[in-house]
Amino acid sequence: MKKEVKLSNLKKIFWPKEKITKGDVINYYEKISPYILPYLKDRPESLNRHPNGINGGSFFQKDVDHMPPAWVKTQKVFSESTDSDINYLVCNDKETLLYMANLGCIEINPWFSTTKHLEKPDYAVLDLDPEEIGFDKVIEVAQATHNILEKLKVLNYCKTSGATGLHIYIPLGAKYSYEQAKHFIQLIAALVNKKLPDITSLERRPANRKKKIYLDYLQNRKGQTLAAPYSLRPKPGAPVATPLEWREVKKGLKPTDFHIKNIFTRLNKKGDLFKPVLGKGIDLSTTLKRIEKLS
Repeated sequence: MKKEVKLSNLKKIFWPKEKITKGDVINYYEKISPYILPYLKDRPESLNRHPNGINGGSFFQKDVDHMPPAWVKTQKVFSESTDSDINYLVCNDKETLLYMANLGCIEINPWFSTTKHLEKPDYAVLDLDPEEIGFDKVIEVAQATHNILEKLKVLNYCKTSGATGLHIYIPLGAKYSYEQAKHFIQLIAALVNKKLPDITSLERRPANRKKKIYLDYLQNRKGQTLAAPYSLRPKPGAPVATPLEWREVKKGLKPTDFHIKNIFTRLNKKGDLFKPVLGKGIDLSTTLKRIEKLS
């Protein structure tokens, strides 16, 4: 089937200060497609649409119904909250990615699991979400988490959120349920909180964790999404959610370091650092035994 993407309003300004246009966003996703598509393939997408740029209104769209062209893959998923099917868009190719960008999807938000095993995520994530605290403290918490996971002999990979936090991914290889993934990350979060109680919190409500970093393990639920590796974020400077080497996670790192204008220079030097996230995954039962000993 012929895949034709009809593009519109390419000169519309999406970042007023930086003079970055909608056309620049579409060009970015065309160029980044070889890197980002492995993290999107066969995954339902929550469309985070900013049709008028970062300062305009935005909205999440899950159900695309009959909106996409016939060649765009979709997947019906039953929603218990609405007691109905949601027809999710699935991004399997560059054309679909550009279709999403043309809808104003500055940010790309895939599920943790694929249509092949919707109930079993490919990875688990600890989201370090700061509340009125400096990024150097986020780095401190990330390194503490890394050290704990290294002691547990658990593979772990870090990326900038592209906003104010950091995301730590652990490959699971689609072998465990979302509930198991959530419980596992909750245990890791508890270990981190025990080590750094003054700057971390397991409190969900922001009012209860001022000047602390929320160790968000609840991201590991079916249907939750985070900005994909190499996704743009609708923030000043057009930052990119960027995979890091652990040696880069140190004082002086800023979430704005990687953006639309320099990410390809970095990729030319380092390539895709996140590939192992989609690997065979850890042995959870062995890891849980190690956690018991560590606790």
